[in-house]
Amino acid sequence: MGFFKKLTGAALACTMLTGAAVAQDMTFFRIGTGGAGGTYFPIGGIIANAISNPPGSRSCDEGGNCGVPGLVAMAQSTNASAHNVNAIQAGQMEAGLSGAATLHFAYHGKGKFEGNAKPDLRVIANLFPEDLHLVLPEGHKLDGLADLKGKRVGIAQAGSGTQIAVELILDDHGVNRDNIDEAELNNAQSAERIADGQLDAYFYAAGTPVAAMIQLDNTKGMELHNWSEEEIKQANTTVPYYIPSTIPAGTYPGVDYDVNTVAVSGMLVTNANMSEELIYEITKAMWSDTARKLLDNGHPKGKAITLETALDGVEGIGVPLHPGAERFYREIGMLK
Repeated sequence: MGFFKKLTGAALACTMLTGAAVAQDMTFFRIGTGGAGGTYFPIGGIIANAISNPPGSRSCDEGGNCGVPGLVAMAQSTNASAHNVNAIQAGQMEAGLSGAATLHFAYHGKGKFEGNAKPDLRVIANLFPEDLHLVLPEGHKLDGLADLKGKRVGIAQAGSGTQIAVELILDDHGVNRDNIDEAELNNAQSAERIADGQLDAYFYAAGTPVAAMIQLDNTKGMELHNWSEEEIKQANTTVPYYIPSTIPAGTYPGVDYDVNTVAVSGMLVTNANMSEELIYEITKAMWSDTARKLLDNGHPKGKAITLETALDGVEGIGVPLHPGAERFYREIGMLK
């Protein structure tokens, strides 16, 4: 019996030593996303799966995952962009998803981040466009943004990146809080007000298709403002992190025409203090063939996440690439 105890103890000690060795080779990587019902959470989960390759997993050459050896990445549900940039700056998460507007204001200490800049934020990649929708009641149209004067207009939530950008864009067309009846509402509230006839128009930036707009389209119907070339060019000049985009016909069944607009990019962000080698390997894994299959099959927005567009809009945001990501893009010829 004494021998059995000694043997068991030795085995346990060996197991603990082995476990410690595995733990030493394991790197945890938390990715802040958004609410479980939004786009950020599933996309974050796909990225986490693509870049992970826990200890003991088959290597990429042997048909296993082509993630970073020893890396265990996890998508965490959060309150999205603002929460994520705060947590990354504080070192509470290793990475996260953020809209380019929030990222711009946080890094530069503008808007609601005034006096509270996040200088350690760094970009890994542009992911997908969050199109700026200008929603109108069914059968209505605008000849231009100046037509919003005197109207009841939803300008998104107070302090949001969307609201800040919308006010800057509208100001170029002589539209401001003095000559509209503005409403500071979220997407669902704005859609309800359009349906009830309490709003004449509302703005919202989001990845398509947007659930609240699908519901509005299916019940009351809606139109989307088709931005002119001049409006798009002016918006891009005034707010450089908003880039030209198109919402294809049929994205919302009742909107059977292409909608030209501008879009703010959803970005994958990390902290400047993260290891250059680790972020280099993560960036490389994000664009592997395995990751491509996961993105294409995992979520409708996954197909929009491409290597070719990985740097789109980054320069306009004014937030540096992480040196590890920059090294990867330079190696493959995307940067000189």
